[in-house]
Amino acid sequence: MFGSIVVGTDGSETAKTAVRYAIDLARQLSARLQVVSAYEPVPDSRLRNEKVEVPKDLQWMVNPREDVLILLEEAADEARTAGVPSVETFARQGDAADAILDVAEEQRSDLIVVGNKGMTGAKRFLLGSVPNKVSHHAPCSVLVVRTT
Repeated sequence: MFGSIVVGTDGSETAKTAVRYAIDLARQLSARLQVVSAYEPVPDSRLRNEKVEVPKDLQWMVNPREDVLILLEEAADEARTAGVPSVETFARQGDAADAILDVAEEQRSDLIVVGNKGMTGAKRFLLGSVPNKVSHHAPCSVLVVRTT
């Protein structure tokens, strides 16, 4: 039924709950898990300043995706520890919802798991939260996890 599952994370508690649900589902279904995180571009001046502060042999690690890569690796480690057979990570520049939707489409995923944060009250009509956008534009089924 669900051979591959996409879940997005930004490290928030809501996202961590969604990731745990996705991990449990992937483990139970022996599905492939794809963990996605988006990042915004970092100005070159900030990167140059940060590189000066670290030893020369570690300067290669200072990049616009550094925090996202660490976040993705933590989620992947959690999934592997839980017994998920196949875990992939995707760091994408730009909007979080677009990153999730793009990976789901590119990977021909069967399910997207997102948390419900941001879908309450009038804001859901005005701001276009990540779960709202994903649920309206997904190329596959979407599971909205109640996280609040």
